[in-house]
Amino acid sequence: QVQLVESGGGLVQAGGSLRLSCSASGRTLSVYAMGWFRQAPGKEREFVAAINALGRATRYADSVKARFAISRDNAKNTVYLQMNSLKPEDTAVYYCAAGSFYSALTTEYNYWGQGTQVTVSS
Repeated sequence: QVQLVESGGGLVQAGGSLRLSCSASGRTLSVYAMGWFRQAPGKEREFVAAINALGRATRYADSVKARFAISRDNAKNTVYLQMNSLKPEDTAVYYCAAGSFYSALTTEYNYWGQGTQVTVSS
């Protein structure tokens, strides 16, 4: 079992930056691919970014490409999502997830955190 806890969310003005962290307990994250997803009110959960277990491959949703960056520090059992040039449409609850492949599909992930709220004001 892996327990995931997100942190770093908050309220930021449009154009600002935030860095989300996802820390794990129960098992090392180094064997898992990791993903970040988000869910806005009234919308389905959507893919944001993913990284493979070794941190050598990443993928991004088109809506965040060139603005967001996913990274990981396996020694610290933590995954990060650096979010720059934030827009009001980035407002959502952000979730990290662990799985066997750095997929854009929610069904590929076995473990999920509780989420952290990101609110971007215009």
